[in-house]
Amino acid sequence: MGSCSSCGSGNPPEGAGCPMSGNQPNAAPQNPPADEKFKKSMERIAHKILVLSGKGGVGKSTVAVNLAVALALEGKRVGLLDVDFHGPSIPKLLGLEDSKPEVVEEGMLPVAMASGLKVMSLGFLLNRKDDAVIWRGPMKYGAIKQLLTDVLWGDLDYLVIDFPPGTGDEPLSVAQLLPDADGAVVVTTPQDVSTIDVSKSVTFCRNLKIPVLGVVENMSGLICPHCSKLIELFKQGGGEEMAKRMEVPFLGRIPIDPQIVQSSDDGQPFVFFHQDTEAASAFRRIVQPLLSLG
Repeated sequence: MGSCSSCGSGNPPEGAGCPMSGNQPNAAPQNPPADEKFKKSMERIAHKILVLSGKGGVGKSTVAVNLAVALALEGKRVGLLDVDFHGPSIPKLLGLEDSKPEVVEEGMLPVAMASGLKVMSLGFLLNRKDDAVIWRGPMKYGAIKQLLTDVLWGDLDYLVIDFPPGTGDEPLSVAQLLPDADGAVVVTTPQDVSTIDVSKSVTFCRNLKIPVLGVVENMSGLICPHCSKLIELFKQGGGEEMAKRMEVPFLGRIPIDPQIVQSSDDGQPFVFFHQDTEAASAFRRIVQPLLSLG
């Protein structure tokens, strides 16, 4: 994936074509490809977890990063795949903005972190941080397939996949490619304006027969930086109420902590560098049901 002369957004995956050059397939395959390399790569990953939200601005990528790191801190072999092609924030959140995957004869090596986490993002493959990815659905399907197939994930206990907001091409593509995915973690904030939109992600999962592993209520109260007490800055309980209404598990609440914001800007995963905080404890509690997946 280098630079595309037509759109400058990075070369399309093999066979996918560039949406700006006219070389565009008509439709994505409707079933997972019978590709031996793809099958062998996916067979080495025990559990595949989708992180979804029907609304932007709920901290979904921050949750995905910290869930992945929390799993790694439990001694698990974890990969994190960023398929938010239009706003890949995983490299920034992990301090990997200047990283590039090593290309070897067999494929690409994911970027490895000291925690043991393996990371891949389209953001690693863009020429410039402000490059725009202008792709239609079939292009995204091809790119996701290539990231799953040609990235040398090796043996993993968990692959956490971070999606863009909404219920569009990216989660649909992964649902087609990975019908055996363990399920989705759905992220919301407590306000009604968020839970109304995010509930659509639950409906999306049901329509595609993706199990909903549970709902995470992010930004649930504020941890005061002075007294460390919890302040109901917005409200609490909206995510739990939505989970009850939609009859799906509720995984827990994560409070707003100013250190999460600073850690994210500094590219330092919060649960790794601030393990003694209430918010880090909340992340650890949330991953417990994921650790018990069969």
